[in-house]
Amino acid sequence: MKKATLLLIGIMATAISCAQQKVLTYPSTPKVDTVDTYFGTKVADPYRWLENDTSAATAAWVKAENKITNSYLEQIPFRKGLLKRLTELANYEKIGAPFKKHGKYYFYKNNGLQNQSVLYVQDSLKGEARVFLDPNQLSTDGTVALTSLSFSHDGKYAAYTVSRSGSDWREIFVMDAVTGNLLDDHITWAKFTGASWKGDGFYYSAYDAPVKGKEFSNVNEFHKIYYHKLGESQEKDELVYENKAYPKRFYTSDVSEDEKVLFINESGEGRGNALFMKNLTKENAPIVQMASDFNFEYSPIEVIGDNIYLYTNYGAPKNKIMVADINNPELKSWKDLVPEAEQVLSGAQVIGGKLFLTYDKDASNHAYVFDLNGKELQEIKLPSLGSVGFSGDKDDKECFFNFTSFTIPGATYRYDVDQNTYKLFRAPNVKFNSSDFVTEQIFFPSKDGVKVPMFLTYKKGLKRDGKNPVFLYGYGGFNISLYPAFSTARIPFLENGGIYVQVNLRGGSEYGEAWHIAGTKMQKQNVFNDFIAAAEYLIDQKYTNSKKIAIVGGSNGGLLVGACMTQRPELFQVAIPQVGVMDMLRYHKFTIGWNWASDYGTSEDSKEMFDYLKGYSPLHNLKKGTKYPATLVTTADHDDRVVPAHSFKFAATLQECNDGTNATLIRIDSKAGHGAGKPMTKVLEEQASIYGFIMYNLKMNPKF
Repeated sequence: MKKATLLLIGIMATAISCAQQKVLTYPSTPKVDTVDTYFGTKVADPYRWLENDTSAATAAWVKAENKITNSYLEQIPFRKGLLKRLTELANYEKIGAPFKKHGKYYFYKNNGLQNQSVLYVQDSLKGEARVFLDPNQLSTDGTVALTSLSFSHDGKYAAYTVSRSGSDWREIFVMDAVTGNLLDDHITWAKFTGASWKGDGFYYSAYDAPVKGKEFSNVNEFHKIYYHKLGESQEKDELVYENKAYPKRFYTSDVSEDEKVLFINESGEGRGNALFMKNLTKENAPIVQMASDFNFEYSPIEVIGDNIYLYTNYGAPKNKIMVADINNPELKSWKDLVPEAEQVLSGAQVIGGKLFLTYDKDASNHAYVFDLNGKELQEIKLPSLGSVGFSGDKDDKECFFNFTSFTIPGATYRYDVDQNTYKLFRAPNVKFNSSDFVTEQIFFPSKDGVKVPMFLTYKKGLKRDGKNPVFLYGYGGFNISLYPAFSTARIPFLENGGIYVQVNLRGGSEYGEAWHIAGTKMQKQNVFNDFIAAAEYLIDQKYTNSKKIAIVGGSNGGLLVGACMTQRPELFQVAIPQVGVMDMLRYHKFTIGWNWASDYGTSEDSKEMFDYLKGYSPLHNLKKGTKYPATLVTTADHDDRVVPAHSFKFAATLQECNDGTNATLIRIDSKAGHGAGKPMTKVLEEQASIYGFIMYNLKMNPKF
C-alpha cells in the first residue's frame, strides 16, 4: 500500500491520447509484491492495493482511468446522436400491472424520463390515480431507489425499503397508508429483506453495523431476523432468529397473509435452502424445521386453511408443487400436488383460489391454471413467444399479467379466469415500428455436441453475407433463465443493421436443474464453450464474422465475457464485461461472494478446484503481448454485490498485457451499484457509452 501511495503523483501525471486510431496511453498503475500460495502454487497479485476502494491511491487511479475513458467516448462522432435517440426511445409512459391491496389498486408509473418510477393508488380501475409514494422526492439526483413495499394486513400501514446509490444495503421506513404521513420508525443496515408484517409490527433481516469505511467491501456475516414493533426504536427490536454456527448464511422471513405462519428461509450453503416455520396461532410455538437438504429449493407459495402450498425441486429437477399440513409440516409428510412435467415449472402463485403456473419451453413462458387439488383447468394462450408475469392475490376475483418479447414492449392484459379470456388493458407507445423486426430461435451444437438455443432479433430483409454486426449476450449461471424481453436500448443497434443475439447457456435453468449443474464448478467451462460455439455458428452460417462480434454480459455474465475474451481473443472484436466476477481465486473474500461457492467452488476447497478456477479466471489468464478485443469494463463505486476490485484489477492487468492495437478502457460510475435502482439519467449515459463503444469499434456508421 505504501508503494501505491508513493506513486500517486505518477498516476495523475500520465499523458492521455484519445484520437481515433492512435495508440492510447493509459495511467501508470503501480505494482506491489503481494504473492499468495495455493496448495504449493504461488500466485502473484500485483494490483492487490486496488482492493482498498476507500484509499486515496485507488481514488486517484479511478479518476485517471475515468478521464481517459470519458475522453475516448466523447470523441466518438455519433455518440451525441445516439444519446439523443436513446433518450427519445426511453421517453414513453411505462406503467406496471395493477395490484390490489385492501380494496384499492396500486401501480408503478414512469412518465418517460423520470429517474425512478412513481407508485400510484386509485380507488377503482377507472378512478383518479393519486401519487402514493414518489421515490424521486427522496434524493435530488434520483440515486435513492424504492426496492420493496409491503402493507400491514389491516391496511393501515405500508413499510417500504430504499437503496442508496445502488447498494444492497436497505433502510426501512413506515408510512400511514391513508394519510401518507411518515412515521418515526427507521431501520438501518438491513439487507436482502423486505418487511413481513405481523400485527402492529414486522419481521426483517439485518446485519450488525459494518466497520466504517468498509461498508461496501467487507464480508457480510451474522445475518439475523428481528421483529420491529411500531413506535419502538431499532435498538429495542426483538431478535427472532440467528445461527451463530453458520455466520455466512442468509436468514429471511415471510409471514402468510392470514398471519398463521412465519416462514424462515436459510440459504448460502448449497444450491438450495433450508426451510423453517413457526405456527403464529399458538402461543410460544417452537420454530420447526420443515426441510434441511441444501441441495434443493423449498419455497412457500401460499397458506390456505391448514394447507401450505410449496414450490420445490425436491426429487424433481424440473420442479413441482407440493402441499404440507401446518400441523405436520416436516418434509417426509409433504404430498405431491402437481408432479414434475416434461417442461420446467418456473413460477407459481395462488390467485382467486386457483394455482397460476408458468412453464418454460425452450426459454419461453407458457401459462396454465390449475385448481387447488392439482387438476389442470386451462392454458392461457399468450400473444406470442415471450415472458409473462401475473399480478393478483389469493382472494382476488380479477387478474392482470404483463407480457413482453424482443419486439413487443411490456403490455398489461386483464384476464378473466372463469372465461379463460383476456383483453389488452394498456400498452406503451414506443417510438419505433416493431413490425420492421423479426425474432428467430436457433439451436446449435456446443463443443461437446449438446444442443443450445439462442434467439436472434434483427431488421427484416437482413442479408446473410457474413458482414452483419452482432451483439452477443449471455449469462449462464445460478439457475437463472434468460427469457425474451424488450429493451429500447437495443433499438438503435437493430435499426442500423445489427443483430441482437441472446444465448441460453448451460448454468441457467432453461431446462431444469440438470442444465444448471452442467454449468457449475468443474463443469463451468461448458458455459464458455457454449458461448464460443454460438459465435462460431453465427460465423459459419454467414450471419457475421469475427470482426463484427461484440460480446456482452453482466455480473456472472461479466465473468463469461472475461473468460471468453481471454480464451479466444481472436474470435471477438469488442468485449463489454459489466460488473464482472474477474478474480476467481479471491471472489469469496468480499461482501457476499462466499454465497457463490455452490456454482463456482472456491480456491480453498482442494488443489483440483484451485487449478480449475485458475485455469479460467479472467484476471489470471491475461497474457502479455496479446491482441485482445476492444474492451470497455464497467463497474461502480457502490457495487457491494460484485465489488469493483474485480474490474479494477482486471482492467489494470489488461492494459498491461494488451498489445496496444485495441482500446482497453474502464468506466467507473459514481453513486451507483450493481445495476438495480439506477436512475434514468445514469442508465441513458451508460447505454450511450456501451453502445457507442460497440458500434464505433465494429466500424458501424449509424444514422441518427
